[in-house]
Amino acid sequence: MNSPKRDGENDVPFKDPIKYGELVILGYNGSLPSGDRGRRKSRFALYQRGKANGVKPSTVHILNTPQDSKALHSRGQHSISYTMSRNQTVVVEYCHDDNTDMFQIGRSTESPIDFVVTDTSGGGKEGEDPTIAPSTISRFACRVVCERNPPYTARIYAAGFDSSKNIFLGEKATKWKNPDGHMDGLTTNGVLVMHPEGFPEDPKQGLWREISVCGDVYTLRETRSGPSRGKLAEGESSALRDGSLVDLCGATLLWRTGEGLMRAPTLRHLEALRQELNASRPQCPVGLSTLAFPSLLEERQPWVYLTCGHVHGRHDWGQRSEGEEEPGESEHTARRECPLCRSVGPYVPLWLGCEPAVYADAGAPSHGFVPCGHVCSERTAKYWAETPLPHGTHAFRPICPFCSTALSSPGWTRLIFQGPID
Repeated sequence: MNSPKRDGENDVPFKDPIKYGELVILGYNGSLPSGDRGRRKSRFALYQRGKANGVKPSTVHILNTPQDSKALHSRGQHSISYTMSRNQTVVVEYCHDDNTDMFQIGRSTESPIDFVVTDTSGGGKEGEDPTIAPSTISRFACRVVCERNPPYTARIYAAGFDSSKNIFLGEKATKWKNPDGHMDGLTTNGVLVMHPEGFPEDPKQGLWREISVCGDVYTLRETRSGPSRGKLAEGESSALRDGSLVDLCGATLLWRTGEGLMRAPTLRHLEALRQELNASRPQCPVGLSTLAFPSLLEERQPWVYLTCGHVHGRHDWGQRSEGEEEPGESEHTARRECPLCRSVGPYVPLWLGCEPAVYADAGAPSHGFVPCGHVCSERTAKYWAETPLPHGTHAFRPICPFCSTALSSPGWTRLIFQGPID
């Protein structure tokens, strides 16, 4: 499991640290393509720190000159600055909180960030060169604050403190004063959260909401970076539940609680399911060869006709003639005719889903996502196919949790294996 601390930190006890939970980036199927390194990885485990590093609001200052602001920031306290106008800034100072641990997430590689997250493109690839495709994830995107005492509640807040321990909301940022007098605001592209009900046993999707800098919950803006906030979602909380999704406008994170992870399948369990499936000796109906789910692409790897779900080995049967192919079709996207039922559709290799945290149960690998071909249990496939994630400025779409490819409708197919003929 991932180390609960960064090199050089001495804030995690060596003896049985309490695990608050894990944040898992959807779309990487267990690890980043370039490998997990340091703070940049596909999942981040949050452990209780040896010494609390949480902060809480304390003093509010109304400043009228840049000199006042500079003098205040030189005190080295955490603070959130709200620029109301050219001549007025409201600064909320934060003091140490012995009862909470704080973890920060964002694109920046500066030391205040515990979990470095970059944009996820469809197909499970890390974001492109930022000079070509600028990132939409904030450098200091959000922070998770965990209570150090049972039940170890974890809460999500928009924005993170930078290297000068400040969160700065400029004059153009969406901000306001609440009826009780405390200041609050939203980040440019927002931090969206969805809390499902009953995850993972009987999961039902919740509503997507936006989280403010102070952790209040609002309905979504008209567009992702719109100037006006949504309505306050009365009675709703920023407390994360097992299965909560956090969208940073470029990457979506899944939160699994420590208790939830204890009930989730493990890599060892997924490997046992793979061996059990291979032991049943599924066969290609055309080549009559025995198929197997390998760790790497091999000749014996199963392929599937996504329209009908019939599983075969890789073969050339049913290829359409050159004149029948549609523009833009490649070897992996060309439509093929299934030799068993004659249905026409995409013909793709099957890959086992290797990220245990996204599984809704420990069921047999019986279903495949469409169009990518990642394989998982029936409940897992149906849950993610029915869970739209934010896409672009105001759209939503379901994706494969293993590679973040946008799913078709219904998004999954039941796999039909042929047993051995002997």
